[in-house]
Amino acid sequence: MSAGHWIVPEDVRTQRIDAYLAQNIDKDVSRSQIKRLIDAGRIHVNGREVTAHYTVKAGDRIVIAWDNAPREDHLAENIPLDILYEDEQLLFVNKPAGMVVHPAQGSRRHTLVNALLYHTRHLSQAGGEDRPGIVHRLDKDTSGVMVVAKNNAIHRHLARQFKDHTIERIYLAVVRGIVQHDEGLCEEPVGRAFLNKKKVIIRPTGGKEAATSFRVLKRFSHPATLLEIYPRTGRTHQIRVHMKHIGHPVLGDSFYGLSSHLIGRQALHAASLEVEHPKTGERLAFSSPLPADMQALIAALESAA
Repeated sequence: MSAGHWIVPEDVRTQRIDAYLAQNIDKDVSRSQIKRLIDAGRIHVNGREVTAHYTVKAGDRIVIAWDNAPREDHLAENIPLDILYEDEQLLFVNKPAGMVVHPAQGSRRHTLVNALLYHTRHLSQAGGEDRPGIVHRLDKDTSGVMVVAKNNAIHRHLARQFKDHTIERIYLAVVRGIVQHDEGLCEEPVGRAFLNKKKVIIRPTGGKEAATSFRVLKRFSHPATLLEIYPRTGRTHQIRVHMKHIGHPVLGDSFYGLSSHLIGRQALHAASLEVEHPKTGERLAFSSPLPADMQALIAALESAA
C-alpha cells in the first residue's frame, strides 16, 4: 500500500469528493475509479470513510490508500470462454447467464475477468484495476454478446462509441403479459433508488436520460410476449426497469418482478452487438443464439397455447 495525502485549500469550490479528486490528483485516474476506491473504504476524510456524495470543505484532510500489489480477484482462472471473434485489438465473447462480469464485493472469483486473464495477457486498464478489458457490462443473469478491449487506446475508442450511441445492440426478452402494441418506446429517466442503492427506479427528477424501444416478435397465451429490444442508451438495469414500468417485467426477474417456475433467471439475452473496429473502421457485428434455458422457456410457452 502507498498512501496519498491532500489538504483541501481555502479557495475550493463546492463539489463532490469524487469530482474533486479526479480533477486534482496528479495521477491518471478517472472519477469512476475514485468512486470504486471510496466504495472499497480506501479513501478517508479527516480519519473517516465517506461516500462519493461527500462535499469537500476547506481544510479537509484526504487520505487515499493506493493498492499497488496484485489483488486476489485478479487471479487468472481456467474457465472456458465462448469466443466469437478475436484479433490483436479486441475480442467478442458470448457470456453465459450466471457469470459476473468483473470482481466486486461478494464476487471475487469465477468472473468473466478471471477467465479473460487466463485467456490473454493483453487487456486494457482504462476501465479501472477491477475491470481489465471491460468496456461495458451485462448483468450476472443476462446472457449474450460482449466486446472486450486489449489495450487502452482501443478501450477508449470503444467506450466513446457506447457513449455516443453509435453501436447497435439487440436484446431478446420474454416479458410477462400480452404487449398490446406491435412496437413501443419508453423514455423515462432512471436512477438509483434512494434507500436500496442496488436497485434502479424511474426518476422523472434527477434521473439520467434513458430510452428503450422494442417490437413484438410473438405473443403467447400463457400470457407472455417475446420482444426484440433496442436500448438507445446503456443505463444500469435499463431494459429491466423500463419493462417493469410499462407493466411487462422480464419473465423470471425476481429483482424487478417475480420469479418464474419456467426459468431460473431473467429471460433477457444480448443477442447481437455491432461496433466499429477502432483500427480498421470496419463494422463488426456478432450474434449469439438463444441459450438453452430461454429456448426451453419459449417451447413451454408455445406448448401451453
